[in-house]
Amino acid sequence: MPPRRSDATTIRKITHDVLGFDDFRPGQERAMRAVVGGRDTLAVLPSGAGKSAIYQVAGHLLDGPVVVVSPLIALQRDQVDRLEELQPGAAHHLNSSMSAGDQRKVLEGLADGTVLYVFLAPEQLTKPEVVDAIRDAGPALFVVDEAHCVSAWGHDFRPDYLRLGGVIEQLGHPTVLALTATAAPPVRAEIVERLEMRDAEVVVAGFDRPEIRLEVDAQPDAHGKREAVLDRVLQLVGDGQKPGIVYSATRKGTEDLAEALTERGLRATAYHAGVRAAERDERQEAFMADELDVVVATTAFGMGIDKPDVRFVVHAEPADSIDSYYQEIGRAGRDGQPALAVLVYRQEDLGLRRFFAAGIPAEQELQQVAGLVQAAQAAGIEDGVDVKDLREETGRGATPLARDLNLLEQVSAVVLDEEGAAHPAEGAPKPSEAAAAARELAEHHERVDQSRVEMMRGYAETTECRRQFLLGYFGEQLDQPCGNCDNDTRAAENGQPQPAAPPVDTPFPVETPVEHAEWGPGVVMRVEDDRLVVLFDEVGYKTLALAAVLEHGLLKPRPA
Repeated sequence: MPPRRSDATTIRKITHDVLGFDDFRPGQERAMRAVVGGRDTLAVLPSGAGKSAIYQVAGHLLDGPVVVVSPLIALQRDQVDRLEELQPGAAHHLNSSMSAGDQRKVLEGLADGTVLYVFLAPEQLTKPEVVDAIRDAGPALFVVDEAHCVSAWGHDFRPDYLRLGGVIEQLGHPTVLALTATAAPPVRAEIVERLEMRDAEVVVAGFDRPEIRLEVDAQPDAHGKREAVLDRVLQLVGDGQKPGIVYSATRKGTEDLAEALTERGLRATAYHAGVRAAERDERQEAFMADELDVVVATTAFGMGIDKPDVRFVVHAEPADSIDSYYQEIGRAGRDGQPALAVLVYRQEDLGLRRFFAAGIPAEQELQQVAGLVQAAQAAGIEDGVDVKDLREETGRGATPLARDLNLLEQVSAVVLDEEGAAHPAEGAPKPSEAAAAARELAEHHERVDQSRVEMMRGYAETTECRRQFLLGYFGEQLDQPCGNCDNDTRAAENGQPQPAAPPVDTPFPVETPVEHAEWGPGVVMRVEDDRLVVLFDEVGYKTLALAAVLEHGLLKPRPA
């Protein structure tokens, strides 16, 4: 559908009238104008920068409904609740927790124009009746929230996002808006490619969140680390800097820390995937209602949580990547007021992250799974193979089996529907060929994941400006030290200010495409005085000594 009005004055008026905004955050207006003008748009805006406002405003100016793909039901409900306040009855979600009748009513509302925004998980778009109903409604805008999930380079890759490019074409290619808070240049390129975006406008607002102070507290052993986490949280809450979030890598760790904080007088609770769903919802609601001082959580807590006054985020273990870490600390200080991000760091904890990153399934296991799925179809089982049946047949646990199915889906061997059943993909390779391709893909993912863990080590152990390190990871060069991290404070106290960033005429500027004789093609992500960080397609992140690169010609520029 063509846009109705896209001039800046109209967009500003709608933004003021509907959202009450008198001004825009970086990147918002540019993205709105591109979308309302009918151009596919990728908006990479930091956490709390108002990404949802882009499609909320566009929905008022486009002729047709807005479809929003979102990975979590809780996130869908949150967005629907917000839109309900602005336009009662205009927004609905569509997911597997609803009855068939309620789902049908939403699709009928799309058809008669009473539903203007529909939020759904990508799995819903495996259903032909859903795709047909959306197509017939003539959607004006197709929004992909958490768009980094479409990229194998992303830190939260979701195989079910891979189908979205094809779905967009089935819908007649309405204007596409992809939204994410963290996307390094290779991730941006893959999002545009996977979603089959046309002449995409890429809007990248500054990643910098200068209000968040960055600190690392290095500890020699597990006991010292635990006490440091507890002491720091108690001190922060005691000083009135609350509420806050503590991230732990394991469920057991969240329970232990939450119990210890409660014993010391804080209103604390644990949050992880092992807690019953209803109880998780209660704990999240209590946090949002200021009934808790701190939530101790795994990464199950946070996506879509938009509480502006979180004052601190403390990590009891390193995140699995800089991508994850930056998104997690971005949940602090969304009101623009000072906030704190502390990583309590012990070198040995990186081994835990390497363990989580590791895990390549045996080729015969992959072949068995692919063979069972294809055999079911050959036997005339049209509903696919239920994952529970696969578990019984293979004797494999839920987590490794899910990993196998995800790998097989990525190599176009199987397709998973919303009910969790597995079907052979159209034109699927033989089970032996699928297994070999899936195994090769798993090895590639492991190399990349391990390199991300090493970048997390680099952040924790750098003696230079931590903000320069973080932003450099995403391909954004900060010319001067931030002055709001522990390393910069320490340098200033010692009378040795941190050096400025290298000049822009460095032989390998950020985002330069390069080629390495052994590691193949890559992109320069960060430039320091004497080092380069390069993201290689095959082996992930590598840190190279600039002198050695120049002396031995290790890198050669390549065409973009």
